[in-house]
Amino acid sequence: MPAFRHRLNRSQQVQYDRSNAVGSIPVRITPRALRAVGLLQDSLVTVDRLRTERLAQAICDELCAALGVPNLRVAVRDVRPSNQRGELHGLYVPGGQGRHDRIDVWMMTAKRGQVVAFKTFLRTLLHEVCHHLDYVWLNLSESFHTDGFFKRESSLFSQLVKPSRP
Repeated sequence: MPAFRHRLNRSQQVQYDRSNAVGSIPVRITPRALRAVGLLQDSLVTVDRLRTERLAQAICDELCAALGVPNLRVAVRDVRPSNQRGELHGLYVPGGQGRHDRIDVWMMTAKRGQVVAFKTFLRTLLHEVCHHLDYVWLNLSESFHTDGFFKRESSLFSQLVKPSRP
């Protein structure tokens, strides 16, 4: 049990435990999603923010459609915001008042202004998608960083990025 769980109220503990109990997201990965993932690396290497945003949006659209959940908007930003505590990699923003939920993902590091690695970018995108799925697929009232949450993120990643076969 994490050290902070005891500080959660009973309702939050229930949400935490529900999140922790789900370790994967089985989803039918479409050819369009696989194609977008395949092209994503090149769009990052060429520092093409708009193309990266379109590909990230396509990945999210395909995952949401396959899972039967509402779509969200993806915004790919340039340089990560940072402070003394570190850099912000991604951000999930619930929509509210009829607006779509949104994911912001940054493609360049704050300190050196370098493009982030493909796997780092994709994992960040999927991390934020998992927050969305916590609310709309698992119907959780809160999205905690549980072991189950990180397993779900890895589950999506492994389904989208097939290991190379010799």
